Formats: sequence, C-alpha cells, structure tokens
Amino acid sequence: MRTSRTSITALIDLKFCAVTSRYQFPQRGTTVTSKKEEQDKVDQQTKQALKHDQFVDTTQHGLEWASENRRSVIATSAIVLAAILVVVGGFLIYNSRANQASVAFGAAMQAYQTPLAAPGQPVPAGVKTYASPTERAKAANDLFMGVADKYSMTPDGKVARYFGGLTYMEEGQNGPAESTLKQVAGGWNGDLAALAKLSLAQLYRQTGRDSQAVDIYNELTAKPTTTVPSGLAQLQLAELYQAQGKPELAKKIYAQLKDKDAKGAAGTLAAQKLNPAPAGPAGQ
Repeated sequence: MRTSRTSITALIDLKFCAVTSRYQFPQRGTTVTSKKEEQDKVDQQTKQALKHDQFVDTTQHGLEWASENRRSVIATSAIVLAAILVVVGGFLIYNSRANQASVAFGAAMQAYQTPLAAPGQPVPAGVKTYASPTERAKAANDLFMGVADKYSMTPDGKVARYFGGLTYMEEGQNGPAESTLKQVAGGWNGDLAALAKLSLAQLYRQTGRDSQAVDIYNELTAKPTTTVPSGLAQLQLAELYQAQGKPELAKKIYAQLKDKDAKGAAGTLAAQKLNPAPAGPAGQ
C-alpha cells in the first residue's frame, strides 16, 4: 500500500512538472510585475517608432510635393514678395510726397498771410508785402493750386484746393471759384466738404443766388460737422434773411438758437442779435 501511494505521489509530481514547464509559470520568489514592465516598455518603443515613421512620412511627402511643384512654389513666392515690395514702396513714396506737399502748402499759406502795405508806406527791411488783397490773393492762389494739382492725393493737396477756391473768390474770379469749391464739396472728407459748401453759399449770396445759398444752409443745418456745426449754418441763414428784409424769419431762427444752445457760442450770438446793446450817447 505504501508503494502504491509513493507511485501516485511521484506521478502527480511528474504531471505538475510537465504542466509548469509547458506554460512557464513564474518561479517562486519572482514577481509578475516584471512581465508587465517589459510589455509597457515594448509598447512605448512601438509608439515612438510609429511617431517617428509618421514624421518621416510627412516630411518626405512635403519634400516630394515641393520638388514636384518647384516652379509653382517659386512663382508663388515671387508674387508674394513682389506684392510686399509694391506695398512698402508705395508707402514710402506716399510719405515722401506727403512731406513735399506739406512744405509746399506751408509756403502758400505764408504768402496768403503776408501783410499788406500801401505804396510808399515804410516797411521793415526784408519784410515782403502786397499792395492789395487782390494782389496777395492772386499770388497765394498760384501756389495753392500748384500744390493741389501736384499733390492731389495728399491731405495737404486737398486743403490747398479749398484755399484755391477761397483765393479765387478774393480775386473776383467767380467761375473758377465755384468750380473749385464744388470739387472740394464733393470730396470724401466731410469736414473739408462742409467748409467748401459754406464758402459756396457765400459766393451764391455775392452773385445774387440767394435761393441756392438757403438750400446749402439748410443742408448744413441738417448734417452738421465739426468744422460747420448746425448753429453756424443757422446764424448765416438768419443773416441772409435779415439782408433780404425778412426780420421775422431771422428772429425766429435767433430765438430757436437761444433756447437750444443757451450756453454755446451760437446761442450767445443769437441772444445778442435778439437784444442788441443800446448805442451809447453821442460823443462817447
């Protein structure tokens, strides 16, 4: 019986050894985590290899595309570079012309502000003068219109055209004055256009076209600007009515301005027109 048990025990040991050797169970004293760490290491290396392959493939495809489309890439780059050079060059040229226009406009304004002196009147040495407003206006007009024509795209060139219209008026050249001021009045600069319209209204009054002047004053009142606020246009309209012998219409405008702009310049002037200061005693 003992021999039989011994044989059975030996048989069980042999089967156990066979199973363990086939499936490679870990030996006693080792840990299972070593197997997992090795697997993680393999997975990480695999991912890095895949990323590297993707980068290589992407770079290779990009180089292949650039090589195949080399002429197209060069042409596109040349166009972009040319466009940049045009923009930069245009900006530099514009700045240069703007500076030149500023200098020329300054010279024209200096002529326009030159003092007047009657013939024979003593003047300081080296001081330039003109004998009459007409003579001065003509000299300044030549300079203003020269700036306007040569530098028409610059801000100073546009302002110079406006002053050209004013000096035409001072010379008595109503036709050129009207056409020049109309050109400025139709420009994109609203502030400058409003000034030109105000001067046009004055020209129309001087040439007996009051109805056209009234239309302009009403337009400027409805669309005020920084240079020509509505109060200024209304004051001019009231003065026109006063000159036409329509004092009631003028007083109506003055009263509206006085209430609407009591603390402003237009309201103050309107109040003075409604209540003029009494004249002082004769001889004072």
